[in-house]
Amino acid sequence: MDPHLSQPTSPWAMIRTIWRHRALIMQMTVRDVVGRYRGSFMGLTWSFFNPLLMLLIYTFVFTTVFHSRWGIGASAGKVDFAIVLFIGMIVYSIFADNINRAPMLIVSNVNYVKRVVFPLEVLPVIAMGASIFHCLISLLVWLLAYLLLVGVPHLTALLFPIVILPFVLGILGASWFLASIGVFLRDVAQTTGILTTALMFLAPVFYSIDNLPPKFKAVILINPATFIIEQARIVLVWGQAPDWAGLGIYSLISAIVAWLGYWWFQKTRKGFADVL
Repeated sequence: MDPHLSQPTSPWAMIRTIWRHRALIMQMTVRDVVGRYRGSFMGLTWSFFNPLLMLLIYTFVFTTVFHSRWGIGASAGKVDFAIVLFIGMIVYSIFADNINRAPMLIVSNVNYVKRVVFPLEVLPVIAMGASIFHCLISLLVWLLAYLLLVGVPHLTALLFPIVILPFVLGILGASWFLASIGVFLRDVAQTTGILTTALMFLAPVFYSIDNLPPKFKAVILINPATFIIEQARIVLVWGQAPDWAGLGIYSLISAIVAWLGYWWFQKTRKGFADVL
């Protein structure tokens, strides 16, 4: 395959390439996940303890040090805060993990660009697959905590995959774009960490959006993670149906972002070999 040839850029091509290479994506996702813990004594067990440890630390800091409460009644305590906080952490970690990794996906896999025939467009999908794996482990931690401290989760929790899907789609689009830009402009990899840290505090991860003054709510709602974090809490914690209209609009925007990111990646990939 000539790397300088034009690649298909249609939305259908985006879907087809993911489906056609699904076995490769699965295989490399497993390798990515296992590779993160290779050589460590506890291995994959760290994927369970890491989110649990961060949950305990954040809960201690915000409830004991800053005396934060979620504003769900006078009886709201540390248990309520921890359960609600963890959902925000799980959702935002998908965003932060992929955005931070995206600029280096092509640069760190030069052999795939120069030496072998490889569908480069699946690299962001593989990174997303690894993030989803860790998301599922974190959800397992949350579920165990909820069962022990609260009880059986609401049936609306089954809607969580529907809520998170458009978020995943939009992040994939941003990852394709950043993976391409990262080849030509290496400074992007240095700025994404700053961006994701800033956006974490500009999203309702550690606080309720209802506690904000009205003039600041509009700013927080611009954050692409805000709506999905709120909807995830609605179905997992509050036991209510999501905002279907808002989710539909979000899904449409995410689909457009995904296609534009894929289009940009395919249009610019023929220059990767020359730069690298």
